Amino acid sequence: MTEKRKKTERKVQEKEKIVGTNEKAICPRGRVFEGRVIKKFPKRVTIQFERMIYIRKYERYAKSKTKIHARLPENMEKEIKTGDLIQVQECRPLSKIIHFIVIKKIKDKEELK
Repeated sequence: MTEKRKKTERKVQEKEKIVGTNEKAICPRGRVFEGRVIKKFPKRVTIQFERMIYIRKYERYAKSKTKIHARLPENMEKEIKTGDLIQVQECRPLSKIIHFIVIKKIKDKEELK
């Protein structure tokens, strides 16, 4: 087997670990964000995080909050709860509002306090 083929097989295996076996069509790619879960639904979560925006007119920075809806894989539904810090990665558009998928849980709600 060639080196190139081995690398692609490893990438496929890593993606399957993240997404789960029954959701192979969802391929994580693009930007990665970390945020706190503010709402949880059966197959998706809403995360919120703060970022700094530069305002050119006033030559200052302002804090801004961003909300992102992300797909919640079946194998992670039980471990992720409201208030947890999670990491999401961009993927292809899954619905009108969902363009991200949950990769991993970073901290529990209790650990953040």
